[in-house]
Amino acid sequence: MSACVRVSLLAAVSALTLAAAPALAQDAATIRAAEQVRDSALNDTVAMDYVTQLTTRFGPRPAGSASETAAAQWAAGYMRELGFKNVHIQAFPLVGWERGEESASIVGANPQPLVVAALGHSPGTPEGGIEAEVVRFASLEALQAAPDGSLAGKIAYVDAGQLVPMQSGAGYGPLTRIRGAGPAVAAQKGALAFIMRSAGSDEHRMPHTGTTRYVDGVVPLPGFSLSAPDADQLSRLVSYGDPVRIHLSSTAHTYETTSHNVIGDMPGDERPEEIIVLGSHMDSWDLGTGAIDDGAGGAITIAAAKAIAEQGRTARTVRVILYGSEEVAQPTDTGNGGGAYLRSLSPEDLANHVFAGESDFGADRVYALQLPVGAQTGAFADAANRVLYPIGVLRTNTPETSGGADIGPIVRAGVPVFGLQQDGLRYFDLHHTADDTLDKIDPVQLRQNVAAWAGLIWLVADSDVDFRAMRPAE
Repeated sequence: MSACVRVSLLAAVSALTLAAAPALAQDAATIRAAEQVRDSALNDTVAMDYVTQLTTRFGPRPAGSASETAAAQWAAGYMRELGFKNVHIQAFPLVGWERGEESASIVGANPQPLVVAALGHSPGTPEGGIEAEVVRFASLEALQAAPDGSLAGKIAYVDAGQLVPMQSGAGYGPLTRIRGAGPAVAAQKGALAFIMRSAGSDEHRMPHTGTTRYVDGVVPLPGFSLSAPDADQLSRLVSYGDPVRIHLSSTAHTYETTSHNVIGDMPGDERPEEIIVLGSHMDSWDLGTGAIDDGAGGAITIAAAKAIAEQGRTARTVRVILYGSEEVAQPTDTGNGGGAYLRSLSPEDLANHVFAGESDFGADRVYALQLPVGAQTGAFADAANRVLYPIGVLRTNTPETSGGADIGPIVRAGVPVFGLQQDGLRYFDLHHTADDTLDKIDPVQLRQNVAAWAGLIWLVADSDVDFRAMRPAE
């Protein structure tokens, strides 16, 4: 029990619907304690220390690689030193991928080099590479509409235009659909390879990698991301009407390996069996050092849990999970860290997971709070607003329903989810590129993230609110 007076949230939680908010009273002492945790976290040094050591010691951490494995072992020790309990590493099998060497160039009448990155889990090209004419499409739908077999002996190129920066990052989803499905669609049309405009908002000659989709156990053909300036160049050449030929080469390959989840608890003292999961992922792409995606997420959640523990033991257990293998698709659904964690839980264990959130959108400031379905209004929502508003976080009336890739499996299994939305205006300038490095993290904004997570989770962890009841009646 904390030295601070802890008076539980007084609740009469009944069957709830979207139209009927929970009738809950939040005690002022608990709010004051949450404010104290928030304010202390604004001076946090743990988050920056963690992400600095992680990215400096281990660099890129592709799923299943030796660097990801070493980073997991180190992170487990780091958490133990901070006072986390029950720290353990959960291993699971997956198919790893190594980039190898890659190159691209326009050949023929207008020879010039292009800057590309092989897409994740893409196979390599045959020895000597691929040389063929490019056929440009303005959208995935246009490629899908091409007759089957019509691209035989050619390279499919989708240029759907540049990603527009948005605070929410909303423009990214349509481009990931191109990246994920494009190689399989191109193969159906008879293409030898697939290239796409890089799924980023920057204009640098620095392509964004990312995963592709398996079909019947394979990624059917080599896929490449083309940097924005090179995409502009290639599209202009194609628009002139003369055939444009490209030479592509890649030695990418897959291999059998193992990834790891790192799990540690700050145990509760009244209802320790009730678990709040704070999630992020340990693996990263191989081009940068994975500072914003997602070393920062681990830094934020570890530091928030530590700040809470320094205030005193809460009623519920706060669990931090650094998931493995978030970034890559797999031939089956068994290779994701979130899925591995869910499979390790008994039905009783799962039922004791009362709340979950994920930090996986960089390190820039949190600006909005999304609560679970049924919890957008009422005493708890008001308390959360009181704690978070002074550091620039506004409560929204839009519920969080899915979480991210890591906590998604337990959320789909019924665990309530919250969202602390980060400013994403520059996120897609950096992510999945060689520019995802430590210097891109603003320490002041990182500390604001820690403060938002710590203040909110104190309210949740030290309350009697049953967030599992905050759902619409079925």
